[in-house]
Amino acid sequence: MASSAALDGVAAASLRSVLHRVQQAAEKSGRVAQQVRVVAVSKTKPVSVLREVYDSGHRCFGENYVQEIVEKAPQLPDDIEWHFIGNLQSNKVKPLLSAVPNLAYVESVDDEKIANRLDRVVASIGRKPLKVFVQVNTSGETSKSGVEPTLCVDLVKHIRNCSNLEFCGLMTIGMLDYSSTPENFKLLSDCRSEVCKAIEIPEEQCELSMGMSADFEQAIEMGSTNVRIGSTIFGAREYPKKQAQ
Repeated sequence: MASSAALDGVAAASLRSVLHRVQQAAEKSGRVAQQVRVVAVSKTKPVSVLREVYDSGHRCFGENYVQEIVEKAPQLPDDIEWHFIGNLQSNKVKPLLSAVPNLAYVESVDDEKIANRLDRVVASIGRKPLKVFVQVNTSGETSKSGVEPTLCVDLVKHIRNCSNLEFCGLMTIGMLDYSSTPENFKLLSDCRSEVCKAIEIPEEQCELSMGMSADFEQAIEMGSTNVRIGSTIFGAREYPKKQAQ
């Protein structure tokens, strides 16, 4: 089996490849790479691999599970910009925010209840306002989290009334088989137009978080400013094997 150092080196090299592809996709869409944030999603990966990617110069990391981020974050430098991108339950908000003071974004706010809970906890622990994305269910799949597109504007307006939250954009997860990815991305872009018109801000002030390992280049070409890349950087997920019954 390859040593952990060798595996770590692979992750750093993979990141460099991803950043090059991001640059090419951005240029193809008439933008520069600096206009696209790359979130290295390190779900199930050990801290040693994250550290190698950090040491290569990357500072933006994402996690899907509260348990993982609260375990990893204290073991890594505090200049990391953490993104929480998974489904967030109300009872996990305080542990998350308390354990990860450098949590910069929650990308998965999909209803008023979780927005209110985040707002209250940010105030109670006295941290700076938390940046949030509204997650929109653009695929119509019942298995997916996210507010319905028609309710997106109302949720954004609610968040903008939460003094401890900073609305910064919209997020979506495309179809699992990527068969309708362009339509999903186009729908999120349409939602942004509606939101920006309703709250009277320029579209440039509303980010689009869309695109993952299999479709990030297409997402960038369709306007994404924030891509969430996991397996293409870190390799396949490493889930514990289930015990035989």
